[in-house]
Amino acid sequence: MRLHRLDITAFGPFGSTQSVDFDDLSAAGLFLLHGPTGAGKTSVLDAVCYALYGSVPGARQSGQGMSLRSDHAAPGTRTEVTLELTVAGRRLEITRQPPWERPKKRGTGTTLDKAQTWLRERDAVSGTWKDLSRSHQEIGEEITRLLGMSREQFCQVVLLPQGDFARFLRADAEARGRLLGRLFDTRRFADVEKRLAELRRAAESRVRDGDADLLADAHRMQQAAGDTMELPELAPGEPGLAEAVLAAAAVARSTARERLTAARCRLATAESALTAADRALDDIRDRDRLQRRFAEARERAARLQERSGAHREAQTRMERARKAETVAPALELRDSADAEHRRAAAAELRARALLPASLADAGAAGLAAAARRAAEELGGLESARRAELRLTELLAERADLDRQERADEEAREDAETWLADWEETRAGLHARIESAQQAATRAGELAVRRDPARQRLNAARMRDQLAEDTETAAEQARTARERALAAQQHWLDLKERRLNGIAAELAAGLTDGEPCAVCGATEHPAPARKVDGHVDRETEEGALADYRRADDRRAEDERRLGVVREALAAASAEAGDTATGQLARAVEELEQEYARARDAASVLHSAQEQLRRAEHEHELRTTAQREAAVRAASRVGHRERLDREHHTLEEELTRARGDATSVAARAEQLEHRVARLTDAADAARTAEDAAQRLKDADARLADAAFRAGFDTPQAAADALLDDAGHRALQRRLDTWQHEEAAVRAVLAEPETAAAAQRPPADLAAAQRAAEDAARRVREAASARDAAARRCAELDRLSARAAASVRRLGPLREAYDRVARMAGLTAGTSADNERRMRLESYVLAARLEQVAAAATVRLHRMSSGRYALVHSDDRTGRGRSGLGLHVVDAWTGRERDTATLSGGETFFASLALALGLADVVTDEAGGVRLDTLFIDEGFGSLDDQTLDEVLDVLDSLRERDRSVGIVSHVADLRRRIHAQLEVVKGRSGSVLRQRGAEGP
Repeated sequence: MRLHRLDITAFGPFGSTQSVDFDDLSAAGLFLLHGPTGAGKTSVLDAVCYALYGSVPGARQSGQGMSLRSDHAAPGTRTEVTLELTVAGRRLEITRQPPWERPKKRGTGTTLDKAQTWLRERDAVSGTWKDLSRSHQEIGEEITRLLGMSREQFCQVVLLPQGDFARFLRADAEARGRLLGRLFDTRRFADVEKRLAELRRAAESRVRDGDADLLADAHRMQQAAGDTMELPELAPGEPGLAEAVLAAAAVARSTARERLTAARCRLATAESALTAADRALDDIRDRDRLQRRFAEARERAARLQERSGAHREAQTRMERARKAETVAPALELRDSADAEHRRAAAAELRARALLPASLADAGAAGLAAAARRAAEELGGLESARRAELRLTELLAERADLDRQERADEEAREDAETWLADWEETRAGLHARIESAQQAATRAGELAVRRDPARQRLNAARMRDQLAEDTETAAEQARTARERALAAQQHWLDLKERRLNGIAAELAAGLTDGEPCAVCGATEHPAPARKVDGHVDRETEEGALADYRRADDRRAEDERRLGVVREALAAASAEAGDTATGQLARAVEELEQEYARARDAASVLHSAQEQLRRAEHEHELRTTAQREAAVRAASRVGHRERLDREHHTLEEELTRARGDATSVAARAEQLEHRVARLTDAADAARTAEDAAQRLKDADARLADAAFRAGFDTPQAAADALLDDAGHRALQRRLDTWQHEEAAVRAVLAEPETAAAAQRPPADLAAAQRAAEDAARRVREAASARDAAARRCAELDRLSARAAASVRRLGPLREAYDRVARMAGLTAGTSADNERRMRLESYVLAARLEQVAAAATVRLHRMSSGRYALVHSDDRTGRGRSGLGLHVVDAWTGRERDTATLSGGETFFASLALALGLADVVTDEAGGVRLDTLFIDEGFGSLDDQTLDEVLDVLDSLRERDRSVGIVSHVADLRRRIHAQLEVVKGRSGSVLRQRGAEGP
């Protein structure tokens, strides 16, 4: 990488545009960047870093965005950094502009512009520039890829901040590891350590979970085995747990099987005893049953003997009932004939009661003849009925004609009355429609004028309000400007007073033996002292913060004032100069007039609708009047025809009705007469037939009773039994016979008779003996089942534990393997004697390379006295691998780098920085770094050592490098001719460049 040109505008202390021609400075190999303290030497390096990476180095990383902008820049000048360089054979130009608050183009206040970045490349053939990208991310990735270094590596390799390497020399292993880790990007090795640790924790967790499950199964086996199993006193994850659990499980299973065998023997013995007890109980139960059966039979025989008289009476009663059953059909026939005769006589009496007195004694034949004569007269009334129905229809038609005539007359009169006012009604409706149409036209014209008037009134009200707001905002803006000016003046005064006493402030941090931050000397014979009224840094920064807050408030108030003024101008342009009250009155009058016109126009639709309905009604009324006249003429002939037909029908009906009120009434009289005569004839014939049948039934019943052996028919009827009585008596007889047969059978049984001769059976004692035997069997069976379940559960849990042990075997082996690897890479394993982490081991190799490269230059700087060596020794309780010692050739001994003097520390750290630059460059892929910067530290060197250091730096040109030295040491100005001077002033710093041959 070679730098060609740098342009800086409004950046850091540089208020205007400054340019650096690195091609001219690099021609001599060495060039000097010098200037007074605070002038901005480091800001030039910051600009280079910002152009490449978009941020500044080290502790100044927070200085981004607005803080990069120069306080001396004009308000309209934007901060910008442009760097032209060659990297990887490509000529590039990078331009970066951080975000800034620029003044608004219109009005007052500021607006925020976003950050901008450009990347261009010059064509080697045509020499023209070609745009590559304007994306921050793409440009950053491209520059990092071409340089092969991150921003941190670039700041350590190219800018070479010596203070950092002095601390690196004196740092402990952890601090060195952090710096080297950033430079060499050993995060992948740290990730390996982290990944191995995660794998170890995961494997350990799986092993612990498996052991926990195994212990849980062991606890379950202990619960199943009772007190015959002892668990191992081991925690999950401890070695030997699986073997101990399996051994304990084997012992428990053996004990459980022995108990199961004993339980089976006890069950067999109990079952044999139960069988004998059951046989004895069965014998006792049979004897007891037979004895009770014999006793019950004796008791039943005694009860039968007591009821023998009632049994003989029931047998006699059953025999008489069987004889009476032969007379039962005749009895039923006589009862049926008697009932039928009584019903027929009653019906005849009822029928004759309805007949006239002349037919009261007539027989069935005479009643039937009278019924036929009445039916013939009823048939002759059918024609009169049709005439009567027609007469009713004629009367209905005549009434309908009368209703139609009255309705037509009313409709005609109503139509004449309505049509008499038609012309006046039509004229009135036309007048209303015309008036409403004129009002609608007026309302439309007023509506067009209403909205502009409203808008103008609203604008006038806004104009009045904004006029008041403008005065308030202007007063606030004036106050804010005064406060900002006062705060700025106060800050500038404090800054001037602090700059006047800055030497005393720097002297306050001096310590004997420590190098001066300005000159690098370790002795401080006459440090400056603070004078009265000295302003420290905190006070100045507080005043600056107050000024910035006041200025921000000023900008905000001015922005608000501009907004209010713009709004006031817009409202005034729309409202004009007319007073708000006058506009409000005009709007109100316009609204009232518009409301009146709209109300008048609102009747247009209703008036049009009324006219349409009136015209339709006029047409209907005229048509109805004409149709009523036609219907009245046609009704005259129809009424005459109805009158003639009515007279003819009246004469016919008078003859047919006789003394009845109507033909229907006469027909109803005849129908009733025919029905009564017919019913009476039928009842008379039925009564005669029933009397004959009753006489025949009496003769048949007397004959049947005599043949059955009864003296009278009534005696036979008394001997009969109904179905329920017959069944009850038969059941009594059957029950007696069955009971007698059963008793005789029981008393005749040999076993029952023999059992009755034996002693009484003790059933309760036999049952107690059987129950005790059954209880012992149940207990033995329960014990056997419990032992079997215990064996089965132990077998199941043992099998599961064995499977768990087999499954845990590979997990435990994997855990042991990962744990050994994790402990080895983390430095906690006993195999890692020096307790070096993997990342530290890699960094130790890099540090060894750095120490070897640094020793080449340190030999020349120290005239062959010193050399840097890498050490793997442990320091205190920390880990080893990142130790750094210096070898003194004059004494031949190694000593700690912290024992070097100030000058020795400088050139040792310079040699270390250059060596680190070579190693990091090689690590980055051999990227060629043609431009280097060395920042400060030369003031601690004597003349001879300074010459040797400059010779070493001058030798860098052998690799075609140019080295820029950043220092304010006066002697370097005489030794190095190519210079870039930073000159500070009240309006900002400027750059002055002088090449090897002069300015």
